[in-house]
Amino acid sequence: MKKMWNHRIAFLLLIVFSVVMTTGCMSRVKMVKDLQENIEQDIVKEKDDTSNQPVKMMSDSEVVGKDTNKKLENIEALIDENFYFEDDDQAKQEGIIRGYLQSLEDPYSVYYTAEEYASFMEDTGGEYVGVGVQVSQDVDTKVITVVKVFDGPALEAGILAEDIIVKVGDVDVSTMEIDAVVDLIKGEEGTDVTITVYRGSDSQEHEYTMPRKKVENPTVEYKMLDNNIGYIQVSSFYEVTGEQFVEGVINLQAQGMEGLIVDLRDNGGGLLDIAVAMLDYILPEGKIVYTKDKDGNVTSQFTSDEENQFNMPLAVLVNGYSASASEIFAGAIKDYGKGTLVGTTTYGKGIVQRVFPLDDGSAVKLTIAKYFTPNGNDIHQVGITPDVEVELDVEAYRESKGEKDNQLDAAIDVILQKLGKSDS
Repeated sequence: MKKMWNHRIAFLLLIVFSVVMTTGCMSRVKMVKDLQENIEQDIVKEKDDTSNQPVKMMSDSEVVGKDTNKKLENIEALIDENFYFEDDDQAKQEGIIRGYLQSLEDPYSVYYTAEEYASFMEDTGGEYVGVGVQVSQDVDTKVITVVKVFDGPALEAGILAEDIIVKVGDVDVSTMEIDAVVDLIKGEEGTDVTITVYRGSDSQEHEYTMPRKKVENPTVEYKMLDNNIGYIQVSSFYEVTGEQFVEGVINLQAQGMEGLIVDLRDNGGGLLDIAVAMLDYILPEGKIVYTKDKDGNVTSQFTSDEENQFNMPLAVLVNGYSASASEIFAGAIKDYGKGTLVGTTTYGKGIVQRVFPLDDGSAVKLTIAKYFTPNGNDIHQVGITPDVEVELDVEAYRESKGEKDNQLDAAIDVILQKLGKSDS
């Protein structure tokens, strides 16, 4: 597979957990980044190819038959005659479509209005207008947690990681989907947004008002640790991530790096082609990931070539918020025995979505396939078990503001052992 830093294959956006997304705020699990799509979502973003396909009219289908149409007409008549507030015809139409998708009972198959779809496409580029937070949502409880705060308005205002978002403006978001909450936080540059959070450390709610600004998503951060161990944190897989990752590896090698730790904790996913390109930079020639449709047919397969390989000791940090593209990355590393996975079992999102643009600028995202690791492992709703299991000491991590990280310490020990520098 040729290198793809400037070439985009079919977009497979992998998002998760709950939903890891980033927004001018950003996500640890959609990491949201205000995009951890969810724990980010595996999505294929392609041009609509359905224009020449025969269309079955809903009025003739078993889903929306005469009885349903008649019921909708009766409800509309009741609204016209009795509803106290003003109604919006466009909103009602969109509500019908949303409900139709929700009936699939798949949280990853959704409808985007034209505005939502434009915002969604913007999220994958790595820059947005927001407040600079990464958030995630628990699928069951709908709780939206700030997983990371970047340089920007949120950090300046005082929002902290682990804060739970309860209101945006006057809107209670406790039961809302993460995408909708992210849309509330994002907005026109220079306008203010008020976010109310619940902080577990003091059991209090805190309200912060801050301006929305253009925020660049720093998807890759790197530094040299002691003993010439390189450390690269990848928060999501966006269009800018591949080049940032390679740049980080090359820079660390120039500094004398002898081993590398890649931190994918709280990374809810992103663009599949970017994760594949990064793996192509690391792995030997061979299969990286493949997908199968509902009939068991292989629909796509991604491979690495022999042009590049990473041959230093490698450890990859993962946790329960590592999802989608992160799991493709971790799964390939584990299957090839190229590195050691350290941390806790990953989220377990092994399905692929495709975005189908519609004529009016809106779009539908549908789950279309399941993906498998190079060895054929199905990780959906199972996750990937690390080679070295270590639970994070959350209390020590919080109190030290990240300085005490026992999972990172365990990864460092793995590298030291491979280098023959460990006392153990």
